[in-house]
Amino acid sequence: MKKMISIIGVPMDLGQNRRGVDMGPSAIRYANLKERIKRLGYKVEDRGNLHVPTAETYKIENEKLKYLPAVVKVSEDICKEVSAVVKEGHFPIILGGDHSIAIGSIAGLTQVYKKLGVIWFDAHADFNTAETTPSGNIHGMPLACSLGIGHEDLINIGGFSPKVAPENVVIVGARSVDPEERELIKQHGITCFTMHEVDKMGIGKVMEEAIRIASEGTDGIHLSLDLDSIDPDMAPGVGTPVLGGVTYREGHLAMEMLYQSGKVVSCDVVEVNPILDKENKTARTAVEMVCSLLGQSVL
Repeated sequence: MKKMISIIGVPMDLGQNRRGVDMGPSAIRYANLKERIKRLGYKVEDRGNLHVPTAETYKIENEKLKYLPAVVKVSEDICKEVSAVVKEGHFPIILGGDHSIAIGSIAGLTQVYKKLGVIWFDAHADFNTAETTPSGNIHGMPLACSLGIGHEDLINIGGFSPKVAPENVVIVGARSVDPEERELIKQHGITCFTMHEVDKMGIGKVMEEAIRIASEGTDGIHLSLDLDSIDPDMAPGVGTPVLGGVTYREGHLAMEMLYQSGKVVSCDVVEVNPILDKENKTARTAVEMVCSLLGQSVL
């Protein structure tokens, strides 16, 4: 029997500067996410949105860690919600919001999956810290936080750190990495398949390696899918678009291979910004990718 799918919305826009990404969960739902998943034979529950305070209700106290107290509070709430869903045996799909939500979702997953692999599908590495960040935006830090690198309040969401081991983390599709971030990635031995490797090896070979690395000795794989990983021609509505991304078909093949692996236990879908979108195109692309991840195929 297929698992129950639990949809959790997190309208977070505190992790970055451009407003609008808080409407991402609504845009993805409007693109018929629940109905499309049900057509694949799953039972689906939508647990609504977690509460996220508006930026105007907080004063930035640390320019290198913007909205830190609020991000920590929301991350703890995400951790509890995701943990509860997984303990019920469900497959959580967490809808962002900006990518800082992954701090809480990975924390919640590792309350149950003690050894978790992570595939970080993103144009960016999100491996900054307060010391390396050029912006102070926490959505550029969640992967580092999950490996126990960063501010104490962020790395200890859920009560422990680190959440994941570097040998089971893979970044796919990176094409915009800050200089000091690049050094941190090398220092900690993170596997990163940039668009250079995608072009040279092909997405099929990249995903074979990514799945192997993320599943080796782990209890399952968490996919953190940032829509800016997809080329802006199919995903224009993101806060930090970067040209030369994964094509629509490459994205589908990657998701199809993840489904065929039988290893994926959860998924984040982040950085959809309807204000910057064209006719909800990015949200519709997000839904298409999720459906492939859950087994949709041509035949």
